[in-house]
Amino acid sequence: MSNELTLARWRKSSYSDNHGACVEVADGQFTGVVPVRDSKDPSGPALVFPATSFVAFVASLKSGAIHPA
Repeated sequence: MSNELTLARWRKSSYSDNHGACVEVADGQFTGVVPVRDSKDPSGPALVFPATSFVAFVASLKSGAIHPA
C-alpha cells in the first residue's frame, strides 16, 4: 500500500489547527481503509485505519463524545 499512498490525494483534516498540529487524510480513495499522516512529514509513515473505525472516530468528535487534545 505504501506505493499507492504516494499517489493519494491528501487533504488536511478540518480538526487540524494552524499551530502545527495537523493531520492529513486520504479518505474515499481506498476500499475499506482510511490512511492518515502528519502533514509536517508527508514522506513519513502513514497510519491506515479500517474505514468503519475512522467513521466512528469522526462521529465521536462531531458529537462531542471525545475531544481533540
